[in-house]
Amino acid sequence: MSQFENVSVTKKANVYFDGKCVSHNIVLADGTAKSVGVILPSALTFSTGAPEIMELIEGECKVTLPGASEAVTFRGGESFSVPGDSSFDIEVVETLHYVCHFG
Repeated sequence: MSQFENVSVTKKANVYFDGKCVSHNIVLADGTAKSVGVILPSALTFSTGAPEIMELIEGECKVTLPGASEAVTFRGGESFSVPGDSSFDIEVVETLHYVCHFG
């Protein structure tokens, strides 16, 4: 799916890590919440509240998921899942465009 229909978008951006990650919250007609954003090349650690699926639209990153000892490379067109109440390390190699699916 290249676009979402009938959504509500939060006008104010979520800006994290001194501007290295910028996203907007969206809510679909059925109440499903997502965020759509960009992460610039950097090495960051994200914490999760709810389980997340990171759908990568474009770019490349290396991700170390909870319990893993080595990073795995992901590119646009791929996705990875992160459990709730955890954290993951991400090294963005090429600017990453993503959709985060919560729950």
